[in-house]
Amino acid sequence: MATHRSAVKQDRTSKVRKMRNVKIKSYVKTTIKNVRKAIDQKDLQSATEGLVKAIPALNKAASKGVIHKKNASRRVSRLTRRVNKLASDEQ
Repeated sequence: MATHRSAVKQDRTSKVRKMRNVKIKSYVKTTIKNVRKAIDQKDLQSATEGLVKAIPALNKAASKGVIHKKNASRRVSRLTRRVNKLASDEQ
């Protein structure tokens, strides 16, 4: 356990940040899972709606520093590519 005042404050701060990061990561994972599930079921409508929610969630997580900027960009790119492939397959 920290004994110095600054160390105690840092411990408190890190716990708050961890809780925030876990919450954001969980939301990002859920949105991605929903998009993937819709793609697997070949439901273009749900996949597109899910993608519209997932992109800002990923970008926000990247801007907060929860995930790396390029990690977010890669995930957006891969999800978008899969949704676009689903759309082209349906036509």
